[in-house]
Amino acid sequence: MTERGPIGVFDSGYGGLTVFGEIASRLPEYDFLYLGDNARTPYGTRSFTAVYHYTLEAVRWLFAHDCRLVVLACNTASAKALRTIQQKDLPMLAPERRVLGVIRPVTERLGEFTRTRHVGLFATAGTVRSGSYVIEIRKFFPDVTVHAEACPLWVPLIENGELDGPGAEYFVRKHVERLLARDPRIDAVILGCTHYPLLAGVIARFLPPGVRLISQGPIVAEALADYLRRHPEIDAACGRGGRREFFTTDDTADFDRLAALFYGQPVHSAPAGF
Repeated sequence: MTERGPIGVFDSGYGGLTVFGEIASRLPEYDFLYLGDNARTPYGTRSFTAVYHYTLEAVRWLFAHDCRLVVLACNTASAKALRTIQQKDLPMLAPERRVLGVIRPVTERLGEFTRTRHVGLFATAGTVRSGSYVIEIRKFFPDVTVHAEACPLWVPLIENGELDGPGAEYFVRKHVERLLARDPRIDAVILGCTHYPLLAGVIARFLPPGVRLISQGPIVAEALADYLRRHPEIDAACGRGGRREFFTTDDTADFDRLAALFYGQPVHSAPAGF
């Protein structure tokens, strides 16, 4: 690998921009290429097979655009496609390249956030059904009890600008109360969808004092920085011009309008063309 390329960041749509913003802030000198598969979002209701094929297609596209390292900034893709891509596809497709996800960085640090060892998870239905968080948490902390709550309406509420509306408050309160009713000993809650940090303020209003909300972005950003320190051969293949590029599989004007909400600053995208 003589030429350097950007670090690829992939999501089914907009939510991954909350993770990307944290990564880009933590590693400002690196080049990044963000790809949103907005034409086929949401992934949360798709089958394992569909999510796997869509994600693999995106990874191939990012590899073709010189990305030696790709981060799946999508919980559903991380849950339903990452392991198969890592174990089955990479050895034949590009054994010198790497694909990482957003679930393991959070689960391997979970012990820092809970004293009671009772933890909640808010996520899409697809991520909850996959069981990926529970499986990963048990690897690192077999003594931790996890209760997962699927919140299917949170993403559309966010994407339709209802962050502060009565609809958001109603559905957030409903799911928070349902989760805590199953286990009042919960003292930490994982936001297992990259959209959900935008609802963090509303969620916090309905949580008891002392319950911690765990957002993925800062944890994934630190984990990526650590990964690059521990893998100098991958780090050496990553460009360092501070460039940020955005691509979408759908209409760029629509993407740019909503992307700014998630990224926190204006975004100017180009069509991905696949």
